[in-house]
Amino acid sequence: MASVTSLSATVEQHLASAISAIVPEASADPLLRRSDRADFQANGILALAKKAKANPRELAAQVVSRVVTGDVIKDIEVSGPGFLNVTITDRAITENLAARYADTGRLGVPYADAPGTTVIDYAQPNVAKEMHVGHLRSAVIGDSVVQLLEFTGETVVRRHHIGDWGTQFGMLIQYLDEHPHELDHKRSEVSGEEAMSNLGRLYKAARGLFDSDEEFKTRARRRVVDLQAGDPHTLAMWQKFVDESKIYFFSVFEKLDMEIRDPDIVGESGYNDMLAETCRLLEESGVAVRSEGALCVFFDDVKGPDGNPVPLIVQKSDGGYGYAATDLSAIRDRVFNLKANTLLYVVDARQSLHFKMVFETARRAGWLNEDVQAVQLAFGTVLGKDGKPFKTREGETVRLVDLLDEAVERATTVVREKAAKVGLSEPEIEENGRYVGIGAVKYADLSTSAVRDYKFDLDQMVSLNGDTSVYLQYAYARIQSILRKSGEARPVAHPELELAPAERALGLHLDQFGETVLEVASAYEPHKLAAYLYQLASHLTTFYDQCQVLSADNPVEVVENRLFLVDLTARTLHQGMALLGIRTPEKL
Repeated sequence: MASVTSLSATVEQHLASAISAIVPEASADPLLRRSDRADFQANGILALAKKAKANPRELAAQVVSRVVTGDVIKDIEVSGPGFLNVTITDRAITENLAARYADTGRLGVPYADAPGTTVIDYAQPNVAKEMHVGHLRSAVIGDSVVQLLEFTGETVVRRHHIGDWGTQFGMLIQYLDEHPHELDHKRSEVSGEEAMSNLGRLYKAARGLFDSDEEFKTRARRRVVDLQAGDPHTLAMWQKFVDESKIYFFSVFEKLDMEIRDPDIVGESGYNDMLAETCRLLEESGVAVRSEGALCVFFDDVKGPDGNPVPLIVQKSDGGYGYAATDLSAIRDRVFNLKANTLLYVVDARQSLHFKMVFETARRAGWLNEDVQAVQLAFGTVLGKDGKPFKTREGETVRLVDLLDEAVERATTVVREKAAKVGLSEPEIEENGRYVGIGAVKYADLSTSAVRDYKFDLDQMVSLNGDTSVYLQYAYARIQSILRKSGEARPVAHPELELAPAERALGLHLDQFGETVLEVASAYEPHKLAAYLYQLASHLTTFYDQCQVLSADNPVEVVENRLFLVDLTARTLHQGMALLGIRTPEKL
């Protein structure tokens, strides 16, 4: 089905046509927005009058005289110094919503005008290391942006740039080589927790030996050389660590209710064969130069505390490669092999300088240009209730698994308290507890602008009150309860009916869903979708207070129309929450 043009877009077209007829040479943007004085207010006349050296109220009156009222616009009037207040007909609201309702798959949401290919780099854990709270935001924000981009028609290539290379593997591989049965099992035989326990135990043992035994330390350092040289036996040992870590990674992402596919995991090691060529291309083009034996890229605006330039080191003086070489090689692969138009990196804001230098280097090399852009979607830090970086009481970094398990436990308690009232079985309580707990964690993250820090407060997150996912999930479940109780009555749109104020407010907000999704996807701002959904649930609450749905006193047409309104609200909540990666239980 074709997308549905929103009422605001239709009104803008009417006003733009009227403005162009009066002042043909001017920009005809009416600057329309929702208003509490009418359905919409247009503010663009003031700026237009200034350019045209005209009286704004007189110009506004001329625009009003050219706008045809009737089908869509019920009334338009001049307000204040030259604003236009626009009221929509009830029929237009209901007919537009009916068109959205008929489009069950997309609710009338249009596709982006010029979709391309985006490679999104997110959820980047490290091999042989436990995932902690610092990994949460990249995973949750990245997954939501993937859902949004794919829904609006973009071709999305997911990349999980895991840390699977480096000097620490010499120590681990050497220890495993000398204790060959430590990871002797099939992947299918081990749970995620067991895999992490195995890796943690092995890492501690290897580190202990490395720090206490000089001969082992020497052997471990030789092993790094073997690894980088591609020695088959050493690579096989390294692969064991990668495989064991993936068991653990997949278990954590499953808890997060996220799909992570094996082919999407292309770690640092995936670009090893490109590193030498990347350095050669940069040096031959003059983008990078040798400085004290290292291959460096310098920038006029990047200086250290001493005032001297701080370079991006692509290759170290000993011939080793740093993160920059890997990141630049990844850009080459994503641009020339994957044919990406956009490279999106969901990475901690503290790495902003590194990525600024990497992107500028790639631009100088010609790998990024007007047709290919690289963007860092930087995110802030997860804080504890005290406003400091989130730590355990012992001062340790919080394990991500522990945090998620506690969220599910808290949420399950909340669900169980309401279970008898809505008739939930024990399996349903447990399932809903997972959906509510993980949804609470995700929503708290996604409802905050990515670049801002936010406080992690589980008590608030699983509350039924306020701006929480539980409030939205409960709104959805409440509608499902009404639909189950509706008996013979069915949701049917009745454009001939006059709408109550709460019905109009709910309807006009529903009509903005498509525009909101497109805006959120293009700007990579899931928090704006979360804000839209919270406002939708708030409109629904007001609607419930003022408009009974299943009242025997209402005519059949009113019951059917209100069922139609709440059903479309439920579908919009369901689709919007899915784009945030959050489930909506049928009963809660």
